[in-house]
Amino acid sequence: MPGLEPMGKLLIVLGLCLAGIGLLLVLWPRIPFLGRLPGDILIQRGNFTFYFPLVTCIVLSILLTLVLNVAFRFWGR
Repeated sequence: MPGLEPMGKLLIVLGLCLAGIGLLLVLWPRIPFLGRLPGDILIQRGNFTFYFPLVTCIVLSILLTLVLNVAFRFWGR
């Protein structure tokens, strides 16, 4: 059936994305520099802690942009 091929590709991509997210969640504590980069904001006052990983978010955004650009060129979008 010719109409099922795009849906099959979509399911493969979604499955790979889910597997990648799962792998990232498992390996996240073992990556030493993520979440502790210079420029990440950490404020501790008494029993209050505010943490915003600003630079980590920027680095992950750039990496994700590069990966998605390569993936979209590979699949011809």
